[in-house]
Amino acid sequence: MAEAVTGGAGKMESAGDAAASTAATVVTAGTIAPGRRRRAEKTEKTEASSSEQKSDDLKRLEALRIAEEETKEETKGAPSEGLDEPEDSAIKAVTSGDTVYTSALSFEDLSLSKELIQGLYVEMGFKRPSKIQAVSLPMILTPPHKNLVAQAHNGSGKTTCFVLGMLSRVDPQKKLPQALCICPTRELAQQNEAVLLKMGKFTGITSVCAIPTDSAHYVPIAKRAPITEQVVIGTPGTIKKWMSAKKLSTREMKILVFDEADHMLAEDGFRDDSERIMKEIQRNSASCQVLLFSATFNETVKAFVSRAVRDANQLYVKKEELTLEMVKQYQVHCPDELSKVEVIKDKIFEFGEKVGQTIIFVRTRHSASMLHKTLLSDGYECTSIQGAIEQADRDKIIKEFKDGLTKVLITTDLLARGFDQAQVNLVVNYDLPVKHESPSEPDYEVYLHRIGRTGRFGRKGAVFNLICTDRDRMIMEKIERHFAHEVPKVPDWRSEEGFKAALEAAGLL
Repeated sequence: MAEAVTGGAGKMESAGDAAASTAATVVTAGTIAPGRRRRAEKTEKTEASSSEQKSDDLKRLEALRIAEEETKEETKGAPSEGLDEPEDSAIKAVTSGDTVYTSALSFEDLSLSKELIQGLYVEMGFKRPSKIQAVSLPMILTPPHKNLVAQAHNGSGKTTCFVLGMLSRVDPQKKLPQALCICPTRELAQQNEAVLLKMGKFTGITSVCAIPTDSAHYVPIAKRAPITEQVVIGTPGTIKKWMSAKKLSTREMKILVFDEADHMLAEDGFRDDSERIMKEIQRNSASCQVLLFSATFNETVKAFVSRAVRDANQLYVKKEELTLEMVKQYQVHCPDELSKVEVIKDKIFEFGEKVGQTIIFVRTRHSASMLHKTLLSDGYECTSIQGAIEQADRDKIIKEFKDGLTKVLITTDLLARGFDQAQVNLVVNYDLPVKHESPSEPDYEVYLHRIGRTGRFGRKGAVFNLICTDRDRMIMEKIERHFAHEVPKVPDWRSEEGFKAALEAAGLL
């Protein structure tokens, strides 16, 4: 891709213009041979068909824009109740045992400490529980504190559910670990700890982040003091090391959380480490409550969870209801890889500055590096992140993006899950997500998590899927069928009007 991307886009464009000019001369000069006449007629029909298709696509985008305007008009006079959020009306609750749970209309209904109430209102700026919080928090906080497997839309407030659960169960007077949250990436672990510190500001509860460190900050585990913080949030590898070295005690563990639980318990994810940690805790703290949270749970993981986490309350959403209505998804059909880069330069950078921040997802670390270098060499400011980058550099890149110092971030699926940045209004799937073991099969869960990086907590968002090959088209069709959701096309990858219409339909312009 590097040579194709960096080598003379202007020359290629000129060559195309020259070819078009030559073709025009052949068609209009003198008598046209029968074969050429048939080809010319076929070309005219193809162009007419293409023109009709573009017109239909524009009409569809205009209809979406009008629908968005009508929605705005209908809600203009309605009282403001804070942020919109995904309806989650299709959440199916399956309770275990005889305990009766009543949804919480306010945080006061949950019998929280005054310190936690203060943190929710003053620090977090919340007004009332979101729908997933209203349903799940009574299940988490009501004795006998049963296990919970909870699925809900991206950006619907799941993090608050388990963070509030941990803060509520901890005794600040005991200086030892009582709550453990396991995450797939160091970035997500750090983000979750930041939420906990903010929400629990007035409680006096302490926490530690158990994540890998680079060589400059490495401390041999034998020299570490035993953990005295009450909440531990981290990645499974580091947590397992601390437990094996007897630095992380589990004898007083009251609550164990798996964030992005489907990935943590998938066979190709962190299942082995997660199982070992869970079994160790269940041996030492038989009454420890287990919470599993994610936006996606495929059938294989569901079957495993039903065996590993017994006697659990369950909250699930049908897959057809999982696509985010507040996030408008589009297809952009590009003739080749070079045109995909041109879309990023000419359309995403231009419109992205007007609507907020942008995340661009690619399939491989090499693609992230090459796209980043190409854009930088052409004067486009952006950053990129992937797993091979040093830990300190990853932290710096994330901080700059969270602080709004950078507007466009290129990433692998490292940030597909859980990464929360409210100002992200655009997501670009430069490469569609596919299963590693079968590149012709879409990874539906990753697709859903990627598009969930925008439209957080019901905000507006748009997703552009760049389609280049026949395989891309096939993958996109499978995604549409899986979620029973049609993804409209932007009429022409070169059309500024088409991108503008798409963003207007999404309510971003």
